[in-house]
Amino acid sequence: MDNKEKLLKYAIYYLSKYSSSKKNLEYILKKKIRRISDEKKIRFQLYKEIKIIINKLEQLKLINDTIYAESKIHALLNQVKSKNYIKQYLIRKGVRSEVADEQISLFYEKNQNLEKENALKFAKKRNLINDKKDYEKKLAKMARAGFSYEISKEILK
Repeated sequence: MDNKEKLLKYAIYYLSKYSSSKKNLEYILKKKIRRISDEKKIRFQLYKEIKIIINKLEQLKLINDTIYAESKIHALLNQVKSKNYIKQYLIRKGVRSEVADEQISLFYEKNQNLEKENALKFAKKRNLINDKKDYEKKLAKMARAGFSYEISKEILK
């Protein structure tokens, strides 16, 4: 079995275990190539092969950034993450900014109060509501979690 086939099989194996964006899969495959061979010539040939593999997987509908973004948004909302956090997470994972914005707006159109609900859940989870700590520290904690100043102020009062 040559290295190109190994790389394709590894990509399929990886996608069977984890969902991934195209950019993230490209990163994973590059790491795999570094482990497969020390020769620069072979690495260079395999790096060229990555785009072909990703296109093939996309045609087979094994990889789709829109579906990936949708599933990650759903999972992160269940973890009580903010809108800003979710967007940054998706961009970090290689989802284009336009796709991330579009998918996030679809979720937030369905439920207008989703950001406030998540901020309230976050504050309860972190014991910020009944806690007697400094108000500024609570606001800072909410801001680091990605919630806006207005929403944080409203929740903490």
